Amino acid sequence: MIFKRKKKKKEAEITQSVRLKPLRYPPKILVGWAEAIGGNTDLRDWFLASDDYKELGMSIHALLLKDEARDWLMKNGYAHLMAMINGVEGNQEAIHWLDKANFQLLKHVALAADHNKASQEWLLKSKYPEFAMIAEKIKVLKDQIEDTHNDIHSFGRD
Repeated sequence: MIFKRKKKKKEAEITQSVRLKPLRYPPKILVGWAEAIGGNTDLRDWFLASDDYKELGMSIHALLLKDEARDWLMKNGYAHLMAMINGVEGNQEAIHWLDKANFQLLKHVALAADHNKASQEWLLKSKYPEFAMIAEKIKVLKDQIEDTHNDIHSFGRD
């Protein structure tokens, strides 16, 4: 599958194709990703330094609203991870894209992380406990970010 991204050039726009990379990870890496999402900075930094799993570290920074990480995911073949993150943030177009592109697992992770109980049940029923854990950790993280943004006493701290 190829994801097309428009890049602006001075007078004209050109379309750059970026081939999506596979997302195949052993269970222990998925559990580590969940722990890193949950705040384990040593694991997050290990992912970022890794040649094999850098995208998982970058996805954590993208969840933390870091534009550089979001751009990196898009430019390096992980638009499907970025679509999942956008879906967590309530972007229905991203959910539709994941569904249409047959990324059912990522769609359900995004929906479950956005408080959709049916998707959390789908992950468990379909025997994806690591992804159910990832969705739960993302949900907690995104709720913390939203609480911080809504707290008048923490204005400007992020």
